[in-house]
Amino acid sequence: MSRILLTERGTRRVRPRRVATAAAAFVMLLLLTGCAQETTDEFQRLGLPEGVTDKTPYVLDLWIGAWIAAGIVGVFTWGLIGWAAIRYRRRSDDDLPVQVRYHLPIEILYTVAPIFVVAVFFFFTLRAQEKLFADEEDPTHTVEVTAQQWAWTFSYIGEPAVDGSDVYEVGTPALEPELWLVKGETATIEIESPDVVHSFWIPAFYFKLDILPGPSGSAVQSFSITPTKAGKFEGRCAEFCGWLHSRMLFTVVVVETREEFDAHVQELQEAGQTGSPPGGENASVVAGLDDAEASE
Repeated sequence: MSRILLTERGTRRVRPRRVATAAAAFVMLLLLTGCAQETTDEFQRLGLPEGVTDKTPYVLDLWIGAWIAAGIVGVFTWGLIGWAAIRYRRRSDDDLPVQVRYHLPIEILYTVAPIFVVAVFFFFTLRAQEKLFADEEDPTHTVEVTAQQWAWTFSYIGEPAVDGSDVYEVGTPALEPELWLVKGETATIEIESPDVVHSFWIPAFYFKLDILPGPSGSAVQSFSITPTKAGKFEGRCAEFCGWLHSRMLFTVVVVETREEFDAHVQELQEAGQTGSPPGGENASVVAGLDDAEASE
C-alpha cells in the first residue's frame, strides 16, 4: 500500500506513520549523541559549563532553583489555560459561559502570587550574592583589575616572590592579557574603571560584575575567590563599551603550583612592569592603547 495519500486538491500528503517514524528516529539520535559524560553533566547543569571555583555552587544552586520555580509556575499556568479552554469551551447550543466581570478572589490571587514569586527569588538571590561577594580577611593574593577602553590591566599587589613589590600586566585589543591565579589559593580581586561602564565576566567562574566608572579608588568593587581546577579559561567584557568592545578579552590562567605563579610574577618584574601601570588617571594613555596599535 502506498504511504503517500492524495488530498482532494491532488496534492500529496505524507502518512502520519512516516512522520511518527521520522520523529522517533530523531529523538533516538538526540539520545545517542547525549550519552557522553560531558554532555550529560552539562545537561544536569542546565547548560552551564563546569564550575571551577569555590563560589560556583552558590550560583549553580540558584540557577537550578530558578528553573525549577519557573517550571512549576509554567506548568500551573499552562494547566489553568488548558482547564479554562476545555471547561468553558463553546457548547453545541452556542451559549456562552457565564461572564465574570469582577471576581475578588481571582484578582487577589493575580496580585499576591507574583509578589510571592518575586519575593522568593529576591531572597535566594540576595543570599547567594552575599556569599559571592564575601571578602576573605587574609587572602593569599590581591589583584587589582583596571578595565579601560579597550583592554584589561592586572596588578599583583605585594607579591613575596618579588620582595613584596607590585607588578602588572597590560593588555591591548591586539594582545590579550592573562590573569594568573593558583589552584587552591584565595585571591581578592579589586576592580575599577577610569572611563566607562565595563563588565568583568568569566563564564567558567559563573561570575559577572558590572564596573562603574569614577575617580580613582571611589568606585572599587571587590570579591574573593579560590580556583578549584587548573587550566585556561576565557574572560571578556560583557558590557558594550565602545567600538573595540568585542576585542576586550583576557585569559584566566589557573596553575597547579605556587612555583609556576611565582615564576610568572618574576618575569613581569624582569620586564620592568613594576609599580603602578601608566595611564591610571586617563585610560587613553595606557601603554599599548594608542590608536595605531588599537587599529591593528
